[in-house]
Amino acid sequence: MKWTISLRFAIFVLSIFPAHTFASVGVKRDDPPVSDRYVFAHFMVGIVKDYQMKDWIADIEAAQAIGIDAFALNCASVDSYTPTQLALAYKAADKLGFKVFISFDFDYWSNGDTAKITALTHQYANHPGQMKYRGGAVVSTFLGDNFDWGPVKQGTLDPIHVIANLQDPASAFSNRVRSVDGAFSWYAWPTNGDNSIVKGPMTTVWDDRFISNLAGTTYMAPVSPWFATHFDSKNWVFVCENLPTLRWEQILTLRPDLVEIISWNDYGESHYIGPYQTNHNDDGSSEWAQGMPHDAWRDLYQPYIAAFKSGAATPRLDKDSLVYWYRATPKSVLCPQDDLRPPNGISMLSDSIFVATMLTSPATLIVTSGSNAPVRIDVPAGIVTSNVSMGMGTQKFTVSRNGQTIMSGQGDLAVQNQSRYYNFNVYVGKIVRA
Repeated sequence: MKWTISLRFAIFVLSIFPAHTFASVGVKRDDPPVSDRYVFAHFMVGIVKDYQMKDWIADIEAAQAIGIDAFALNCASVDSYTPTQLALAYKAADKLGFKVFISFDFDYWSNGDTAKITALTHQYANHPGQMKYRGGAVVSTFLGDNFDWGPVKQGTLDPIHVIANLQDPASAFSNRVRSVDGAFSWYAWPTNGDNSIVKGPMTTVWDDRFISNLAGTTYMAPVSPWFATHFDSKNWVFVCENLPTLRWEQILTLRPDLVEIISWNDYGESHYIGPYQTNHNDDGSSEWAQGMPHDAWRDLYQPYIAAFKSGAATPRLDKDSLVYWYRATPKSVLCPQDDLRPPNGISMLSDSIFVATMLTSPATLIVTSGSNAPVRIDVPAGIVTSNVSMGMGTQKFTVSRNGQTIMSGQGDLAVQNQSRYYNFNVYVGKIVRA
């Protein structure tokens, strides 16, 4: 998917919020009822043309295991297999007590596709696998700011609740005239808009502006652990090294109506939390996604999801564990075999190993990064992200409490100073106390 925003709006935002002053403006809002707090995950239908029912079931069961309520099925108008895969997704959802909803990708749909969009919306609005919210079947988008949903609502017998992906928070109120019931923001990473990459930190400035302009209508906030891509058409990495925990901490304070995780399976943008399925189309992203599992991020997300849905201010932990993530190479690595230049934004990154300790009581984390000397960090109970300088070689992790080692392990991927391709994706792993 392309990241698109008007340059004029980006300049407008920058004039109000210079990069060095980006901070949460603390918009006040009423909390949604606990029973209405849902977490969704963005699912790319466009790369699963060969999926069978068993594939959908495997993904849904993995999502259900951490508390995800529904997949937002990002689909394009140009893929001949979209109807087949939508049917399988809805059938699998119904079978497992899960929910799904269509997210029309307006990189492909257009304002002239009202009849086709109405037909799909009408087909699934009352399906038992359809996600419903505030009395209507949820429908969402990627882009499509100017699409008029009025005719779609008129042509769909069952009520629908449209949560459109709007690029401009200021347009949230005016979009009501186009029968939009809420907004979904794509700003899950530090940015000033228009693919601009800023050093950070990540704040809630975009969320606050959306909430203010939505004036009580539905706000679906984005959560994402990473963003690195290396296509000729988009070649950048956002500064998101501590996002796996920082963004969820913001969500627990912000308490939006809904949360959408970006993404379940967008391997091309390196922000997948689902398993790296072999049964998907490879658009070239295997260069940086294959052999780089992100499954352990699901373990990290689970307590945050539970806290959000219960209205808790902090996650609850019942056992000790840790989740780590790191790149396979330092940012200065040269890849002469790569046809593309290094991604934009890498100069803002650190060469670090990141560890989120998930502890029931305080303990000491010891990280030995390659040939570097061990680093000891005293960490409190709860979920805390720490980082140490990256060293070449094997990454080792130990946690001790009261002088006794309670868990230890190492990453299966060594950090090296060479690579065929520039890869700013991360390897994610976990260690759980026995």
